[in-house]
Amino acid sequence: MTTHEFFMERALQLAKNGLGTTYPNPLVGSVIVHDGKIIGEGWHKKAGEPHAEVNAVHSVKDKSLLKEATIYVTLEPCSHFGKTPPCCDLIIAHEIPNVVVGTIDPFAKVAGTGIQKLKASGKNVLVGVLEKECRELNKRFFTFHEKKRPFIILKWAESADGFLAPLFKNKNRPVWITNQYSRQLVHKWRTEEQAILVGTQTVLDDNPKLDARDYYGKNPIRIAIDKTNKIPENFEIKNGKQSTIIFSEANFLTESKKYSHKKAIFDIQFLDFLVKSLYVENIQSIIIEGGKFTLEAFISAEIWDEARIFIGKNNLNSGLSAPVLNKKTFKKEFIFDDQLNYIKNYD
Repeated sequence: MTTHEFFMERALQLAKNGLGTTYPNPLVGSVIVHDGKIIGEGWHKKAGEPHAEVNAVHSVKDKSLLKEATIYVTLEPCSHFGKTPPCCDLIIAHEIPNVVVGTIDPFAKVAGTGIQKLKASGKNVLVGVLEKECRELNKRFFTFHEKKRPFIILKWAESADGFLAPLFKNKNRPVWITNQYSRQLVHKWRTEEQAILVGTQTVLDDNPKLDARDYYGKNPIRIAIDKTNKIPENFEIKNGKQSTIIFSEANFLTESKKYSHKKAIFDIQFLDFLVKSLYVENIQSIIIEGGKFTLEAFISAEIWDEARIFIGKNNLNSGLSAPVLNKKTFKKEFIFDDQLNYIKNYD
């Protein structure tokens, strides 16, 4: 590992602290180094608040050292006025001579202009240090801006013999495939992504809250597909406790302040319409939590980026078969006796 990679790795570690709180902004970390030692560091914590570079500069006790320092940033410093001033101007104003950037920002208002501005001011700019890792960090942000849709995560739990659920459920005795720690992890994931989506049958069968009650953090936006308005008004998804969008082909008899309604045509292009609608809503990431029909629709259309599949220790012997992905697992871990497989559908 080179010196530049060492300090960029630290910037990546810092950036991860913002997962789930920076939307619609990216995750960014920054480290300032003088004479081989870190003298300042920071990360972007929340949209509308100071960016990583600002927090890093403000953390430096002796500002005179900045004129001889190197600033490391996981993503190209911004060059435009948004909710905060351009970070390029801050770097230039403090006369930081060396700038090391992980990767170029895909956002149209930046997209290389920050690097150009820094070079024009006489800064030594190095781009592409740990670029693959920096892009992976912001896979949601890059997918949103490059593919014009959210980053889509498929999630399900299946029994050891490959079933999602028994054919006939007992409403009074839910069948849990995974252990309580895996279920808590799912709630953590819900705080990290912007939205969560389920199909009609899952709502009717389970009446889920789709919140993050078992973990600290913000609840996701709930999205339900309900072609013919089958979901009753007294179900949890319509309780108004968190932002909710329902896609339906039928007109709603009455408009509700508890959720928003998006009318759609449920034809072969429905999923394209859905993800484009979520893009317009500025939603960068979404977890698809089922059920089987909905998951397989996204799989068949090849509109997904990552799958997270829990495999429980027990057999169901029969029931609703789990979806099948013909792709290699890139990461495997165990939550006590549950196996968790991660599968990528992107480079």
